[in-house]
Amino acid sequence: MPRLSDKSLLAIAAVVDVAVHARGAPVAAKALAARHGLPPRRLEPVLQALVHAGVLKGVRGPRGGYELARERRRVSVAEIVRVVEGAEEEKEIILPPLVTEVVQPAVAAAEDTFDTALDAVTLEDLCRSADGKGHGSEHEKIDFAI
Repeated sequence: MPRLSDKSLLAIAAVVDVAVHARGAPVAAKALAARHGLPPRRLEPVLQALVHAGVLKGVRGPRGGYELARERRRVSVAEIVRVVEGAEEEKEIILPPLVTEVVQPAVAAAEDTFDTALDAVTLEDLCRSADGKGHGSEHEKIDFAI
């Protein structure tokens, strides 16, 4: 069963949090990290990768933080995952023929199906779901356990 990494899940939750809470003002990284019970240094590289890819926009200054770079309906979950997973440097590993000739092709087909399904889920879908569960209120804390 394909599984998203904790880093991917964190990135998805961070983008949803920004989308829900950035109503006219950027979301501060410290506030975002506090809502998720994380140290800001754990979240900052993920946020910077998302800014570099054009998913989020960084706003500098004393009232700075992060906001969406595009409309919620134009950001897919798969894009967020590709950004944060692509940001990691892969070590060169020599794989045996059984992996390259048998296992990888079989898993690649399953991963393609999974990617297609993730492409169909937009940030708008997740925000609607969060709003429906009461996580959209300015006074309510989004409590995503990562």
